[in-house]
Amino acid sequence: MKNLATINQTAAVFLLRSLLGLIFFTAGYAKVFRWGIGKMYENTFKDYEAILPKFLVVFTAYYTSVVELIAGFLLIIGLFRNYSLYFLGSVLLIVAFGHGWKEGIWDLQHVVFRAILLVAILLLPQTWDKWQIDRYFKKGA
Repeated sequence: MKNLATINQTAAVFLLRSLLGLIFFTAGYAKVFRWGIGKMYENTFKDYEAILPKFLVVFTAYYTSVVELIAGFLLIIGLFRNYSLYFLGSVLLIVAFGHGWKEGIWDLQHVVFRAILLVAILLLPQTWDKWQIDRYFKKGA
């Protein structure tokens, strides 16, 4: 029987990774399929055209929505974990910049919570993350 500490480590990383993946995936799903990126752009992103070039704002709307959807899903199943975390980290930086630039002082609760989960996953030993698809593609897994 496995050591309880080892099981707890594995479960903890799985829960962190799955939770962060679900948060991003559901946000991306809503933006892409429920509201549509075009409609979301008109309702949310268009305001940024006052401070940024339109092509950059349009790219950002599509980039953040698609990355949240795809990388969130990949995190849930544990495929390309590190790349997913890097892309999602870039989304958090974009959101922090955009809101901070536009509003100065703004509600950080969504960005900070996600950033804490993301950094925690990056800092925990990857050997603890045993319940993921990536393990099946590594030699000796």
